[in-house]
Amino acid sequence: MIIRKANIGDAEAITTYLLLAMGDIIYQFIGRKNDEQAKAFMLHFVKGRNNQYAYENCWVAEDDHRVVAAACCYEGGMLRQLRRPVLDYIKNEYQHTLSLEDETQEGEVYLDCLCVDPSQQGKGIGSKMLQFLINEYLLKQNHPLGLLVDPDRLAARRLYLRMGFRVMGHKDFAGKKMEHLQINQN
Repeated sequence: MIIRKANIGDAEAITTYLLLAMGDIIYQFIGRKNDEQAKAFMLHFVKGRNNQYAYENCWVAEDDHRVVAAACCYEGGMLRQLRRPVLDYIKNEYQHTLSLEDETQEGEVYLDCLCVDPSQQGKGIGSKMLQFLINEYLLKQNHPLGLLVDPDRLAARRLYLRMGFRVMGHKDFAGKKMEHLQINQN
């Protein structure tokens, strides 16, 4: 297995994994529960540039020439700039105004989404991907890595805590009470 920066050719796989990681939150974005529209929406942004879901902000794990996991992360201080095209698109295309809380902030690299292909879960791919991101951002660049986790997603929460993340507090995001976790050098 290799972990590498994503390219535009990975867009379909990344879209699938980001949608799995987001769950029902995506329906709030488009203002309706429609899987085809949700996929088209996300694919539009993954293929694009200069937005929070762009392939340029993603890493993929590839096994036997197949993308089996994806992670999307970016500098937290860039959230509003990267989110603006998404909110503008929602307003123009769906006639829907979405108001979201800031899920990250200046001073951390934000892990927006991480997902492993359901058929590949339990093989340590998520742990390897997370360790890679910790090495890339925390150890090499000395940037804390932060994320939000739904406390009801017990397996994901356990993984993050086992990898060294600590609970920094709680944040409301898209109508859910989430835990803000972070790993840093301290």
